[in-house]
Amino acid sequence: ARMSVEQVYGTPVLNEKKGPLGGPRWDREPLVLNGRTFHEITEDICAPLERMPSLPWIIGFGFALLGTALFLSVIVSGTIFTGMGMHGVNHPSGWGVHIVNFVFWIGIGHAGTLISAVLFLFRQKWRTGVNRSAEAMTIFAVMTAGVFPAVHVGRAWFVYWMLPYPNHRYLWPNFNSPLVWDIFAISTYATISIFFWYMGLIPDFATVRDRAVHPLRKKLYGLASFGWNGSNRAWRHWEIACLILSGLATPLVLSVHTIVSFDFATSIVPGWHATIFPPYFVVGAIFSGFGMTLTLLIPMRSWLKLEDYITMNHLEATNKILLATGMIVGFAYSTEFFMAAYSGSHFEGFIFRNRAFGTYWWAYWIMFSCNAFVPQVFWFKSMRRSIPVMFVVSLLVNVGMWFERYVIIVTSLTQDFLPSNWALYVMTPFDWGLTIGSFGWFFMFFLVYCRTFPTVAIAEVKSVHDPDDGAGVAAQHPQGAH
Repeated sequence: ARMSVEQVYGTPVLNEKKGPLGGPRWDREPLVLNGRTFHEITEDICAPLERMPSLPWIIGFGFALLGTALFLSVIVSGTIFTGMGMHGVNHPSGWGVHIVNFVFWIGIGHAGTLISAVLFLFRQKWRTGVNRSAEAMTIFAVMTAGVFPAVHVGRAWFVYWMLPYPNHRYLWPNFNSPLVWDIFAISTYATISIFFWYMGLIPDFATVRDRAVHPLRKKLYGLASFGWNGSNRAWRHWEIACLILSGLATPLVLSVHTIVSFDFATSIVPGWHATIFPPYFVVGAIFSGFGMTLTLLIPMRSWLKLEDYITMNHLEATNKILLATGMIVGFAYSTEFFMAAYSGSHFEGFIFRNRAFGTYWWAYWIMFSCNAFVPQVFWFKSMRRSIPVMFVVSLLVNVGMWFERYVIIVTSLTQDFLPSNWALYVMTPFDWGLTIGSFGWFFMFFLVYCRTFPTVAIAEVKSVHDPDDGAGVAAQHPQGAH
């Protein structure tokens, strides 16, 4: 009986409470370890906001600032003042690293909405330890993604022309263009994500406000909490608002990257004109989003000493989703080749053969290896619960998903219908600077967030925590049940 429980639930924990027939009851490890009390939960989660930053955080923030400086210098001194000629775009490759990074960063933001909204509606309690940081990751990823289309237009100061604002000349964007659809989809996605993230923060802001000693700090967090008083009426309205926002955000998990895929699927370019693109892009976005979630959570839980709240069970559940979506992505790669062969189109067949064995074969096999093969290590429980393994896999997933967008865009544009139009696309140092700098830009915002916002949802963690179960685990696992 013990072996069957281990196979189904993982490491069993003997609960002192009786089961339905009066015998012992075996449960999963609790969502909060070491028998933390409600007061200790508040102390531990608020501590990073109230103490001096640690040395790893300072080093990481320093590198992030360097990346941000590189990012802004390439945009301002390079792209805006000099022009798009500094980048590798050419004829016929009019879309280069700007659109590659745009699609990549939009995909990163999908995990936050999935963890926050979809898992909330499905009442998955394990989401409470990781949802706050995933939501923040979504907002910062969308902020990063939005920079690239604005820069790619060449004259960034006219980017407002893409918005359907009232004007006396009656000049409107082309509403038949998927690029205009992106504006509506992504702005809606960002708006709902910000509201949902901020709604969850309000009770925690009030907690930080009540603990604040400095008058300015108390004033700022008081404004941010909108006068939250913790009454029954406030909690009831807060829960209703979270439920409504979850219902609004859930369709966005499917719609946003579906519309981004229309940038490609509604064209007649070989390799893009495919009905598989919407589900393929959505699953790939969730896959890359969970990869980035692991990349952020693993060092964060160590730097901020949150191992009791972002537990191995949280990370293992994330790894299982990574494994499932990685298998779907690998199946989609194979399906593309079947569709190209079954279609009978010489153009489609050539493009997919060229992706795997042509000039950019190296990018294709980096993509395939990192996304389809590497996550298979998570079939083994020891790998799913190994911090070094999951961190390396998350990094490789991020690399693989970036190369997926590179392969889709570059291989279809460099060799289209007419061989006389063929030309290679080569990234310039400015392209590499823009790409590497975007990560610095993203991590800078995330590291500031870690120092100014509660990185774990205090109120939501307390709502799913049973201090008695935690005490039982601590007694049976003296080393912390990690």
